[in-house]
Amino acid sequence: MGDKGSRGHFGQQVATGLSYGRPDKIGHVERAVKSALKKIKAQHANGVLLFLTSDYAHNPNPALRAAARVASCTQITGATGIGILTEEEWVIDSSGAAAMVFTDQVRLGLGQHADHDQLRLTLCTPPAVSARWLDEPVKRFGAITSDEFGHGPFAVWTAGALAKNGFVEATVEGVSGAVSVARGIQVLTAPMQVDETRGFDVHRVASYPALHVLINALPESVRKQKHVPLHLLMCGVTFGEPETAIEEGRFRLDHIISANADDRSITLSHELQPGERLFWAMRDRLTAERTMLDAARRCRRQLGGDPDFALMFPCLSRGPLFFGGTDKDVVTVRNEFPDMPIIGFYGNGELAPISEYCHLHQYSTVLTGFRYGQS
Repeated sequence: MGDKGSRGHFGQQVATGLSYGRPDKIGHVERAVKSALKKIKAQHANGVLLFLTSDYAHNPNPALRAAARVASCTQITGATGIGILTEEEWVIDSSGAAAMVFTDQVRLGLGQHADHDQLRLTLCTPPAVSARWLDEPVKRFGAITSDEFGHGPFAVWTAGALAKNGFVEATVEGVSGAVSVARGIQVLTAPMQVDETRGFDVHRVASYPALHVLINALPESVRKQKHVPLHLLMCGVTFGEPETAIEEGRFRLDHIISANADDRSITLSHELQPGERLFWAMRDRLTAERTMLDAARRCRRQLGGDPDFALMFPCLSRGPLFFGGTDKDVVTVRNEFPDMPIIGFYGNGELAPISEYCHLHQYSTVLTGFRYGQS
């Protein structure tokens, strides 16, 4: 087990660059890639992760060609998002490009040729989200592309070309990796059995009306409000042994669509079946900060030392707006791992494995750390 500050001794092989401001699409890409190469004194890259703001989604091809030209490689993988980030800064409401270059022994590989147990970076558009690949026993991590209004266009690319099916996968070769998820929720109840459902409506939980259980679980200050803040409340659905599911992160979060006073039911974004276990939770800034720190430290423990670089995918509903103007997720990881290269974008849903299966998370930040040398 490594200690804080204990990184590999392979020399710096990965770096990031960031450019943003007034619209200058080719210029932003060129500056981002050049800046990353300059940091590690490299003339070319084995591969480039390139994340662009959503204004590139209409036609990203010129930007991809520019990245390939500057990096002298064609393995350009990435996506568009409403905002992008590196360890230097986060960018929202501005045009920009973020690049991470891979050199020496670290390179990008095609995900479809990965080993069963190998982590796969997965990037996709909202229409490409599919139960078919979500239900595969594959350890995927990544995010869904995003834009300001949620209507698109969206874009993902691999090998320097736009993916017309809206789905790409890649592996990071020459490293060991660990995925950690920060949910950022205050748990209000223990897991309880679902007794009665009708479609998306949950009627009875633990022998009581679902709405009755939810109201009683709310903190007193929230319960006294004139209107229940449904936008802050979530339903957690556990997997496996319920007593340890929350502690071990074996759960997904579902949206609460409505609270129905007439029949005391709760309408969720996904159907549940009697016998499943759920708990009620609430989004909370302080809890989000704490769980991000826990996620960073969990990543260190899994790797046996500090990661050499990381990919980070926060939900677009987190970030600076949620934290009051400062992205506390980025700040937390940056403080825990000073000078570590980080790249990511704000997504419309986050992908990370629970046990061996990939799950689509909400209101979460997925942090994947990598350490030079294969495990």
